[in-house]
Amino acid sequence: MREGNSAMLRYVATRFAIWVPSVLLVMLAVYALAFYGAGDPIKLIFLRAPGDVAYNPQRIEAIRESAGLNKPFIEQFAYYVWNLLQGKFGNSLSSGRSVWALVKAAAPVSFQLALCSIVLTAVVAIPLGMIAALNQNTRTDYAILGSALFLWAIPAYVAGPLLMVALIVLLPGAKVPYGWGGVFDMRILLPLFVLSFQPIALIIRQTRAAVIEVLSEDFVRTARAKGVPEMMVALRHILRPVLTPVVTQLGLIMITIVNGAIFVELVFGLPGLGRLTVQALINSDYPVILAITLIGSFLVMMSNLLVDILYPLLDPRANDSKRSR
Repeated sequence: MREGNSAMLRYVATRFAIWVPSVLLVMLAVYALAFYGAGDPIKLIFLRAPGDVAYNPQRIEAIRESAGLNKPFIEQFAYYVWNLLQGKFGNSLSSGRSVWALVKAAAPVSFQLALCSIVLTAVVAIPLGMIAALNQNTRTDYAILGSALFLWAIPAYVAGPLLMVALIVLLPGAKVPYGWGGVFDMRILLPLFVLSFQPIALIIRQTRAAVIEVLSEDFVRTARAKGVPEMMVALRHILRPVLTPVVTQLGLIMITIVNGAIFVELVFGLPGLGRLTVQALINSDYPVILAITLIGSFLVMMSNLLVDILYPLLDPRANDSKRSR
């Protein structure tokens, strides 16, 4: 038992050690795009201001100097990383507010929406994928697969406005689901469905393929030969080995959810990280963009680590193969 715990701790520590250069490379790439990309954030602030204040080069240069944007690229990046190690995300260039305060206000909305989306995806897609596989090449299978392909083909920025218009047309007296009231508010249902469309389609296909592969195993044929009810065969003998690749895919769809949240939050007026990202991109607010990129990278890496930790729990053979090495 102690050997297993120490091996797991070593594995987690190794993954974190690998993540550090990965996160630095991501930050370096984003910082380089912001530094060499078009649009000076200080000039943009002045250009949006009323009057002739936009044509004050001395003041523009003074603000750029106070923000440290007049230094060379490497020096700016090193200074940013040093501040980050001290827990300082800097201040927004457009509003002057603390970046951490902006992220702290928006992150809970996005995290709750993403968590609900993953739960909804697992609850809906895994049973449908199993039903499709157990009824392979029947009308039920074709209907589930066709629905999955249909959901996969509709991007979030198309499904959101269409569903909102359909809701208003079908229910003229219904309120437009705009804004955020928490996970127990009815307004979350429509954005939650839109965000879960593509993940549900992906997990349905993954579950179906995994179940079809497991159906040919000897232990499934043995259970059926002993007269075990089909429901018990599905739940006891098929579900557990199927969960291993499905949980892996659930960890990977975090990227899809993060990307889809940007459009969903804009369409439905949710004050999350997606809307904050769009505002930061419009304003060329580099500190906010970098902070959100860092959080997104960390979230994806943590989901992958969680999947790796769950592997031995779902499939003990994976743990045995590691020990044999």
